[in-house]
Amino acid sequence: MATKASAVTAWEALFRAQVAVMRRLSAEFPTNEISLVEYDVLFNLARHAERAMRIRDLVDDLLITQPSVSRLVDRLAARGLITKSPDPRDARGVVVALTDDGYDLFRRVAVEHSASISTAVGSALTEPELAHLTALCDKLRAGVKRR
Repeated sequence: MATKASAVTAWEALFRAQVAVMRRLSAEFPTNEISLVEYDVLFNLARHAERAMRIRDLVDDLLITQPSVSRLVDRLAARGLITKSPDPRDARGVVVALTDDGYDLFRRVAVEHSASISTAVGSALTEPELAHLTALCDKLRAGVKRR
């Protein structure tokens, strides 16, 4: 088990790096059609089977609260980028899914956005460092979710 001081130092480094990268990516976000937060919703849906997931599960992958996610989902649905429907396995739940228009917009934006990510992150780290960073972040996320 790590010491409290080393855990705090590592957290500060991770947090400051994330803030710096996110500021740059926000400034370089390639479109006014959707916001970076809206893109994050489309990104998460695009990663799942059938491009759909329960709102409850979507909340776990975003940095905003459940009420904010619900409002954001309503706005994206009103624009025809996603659909909302009752969860067939649990009537209390809601499933959101990408529409073809939503997926097309996501793909179009993703090409340019991934180039910005590559420049911001890939220019600072080598391939082995990127692989190590990915493994460390996956391990950290899994460890936090278990508690």
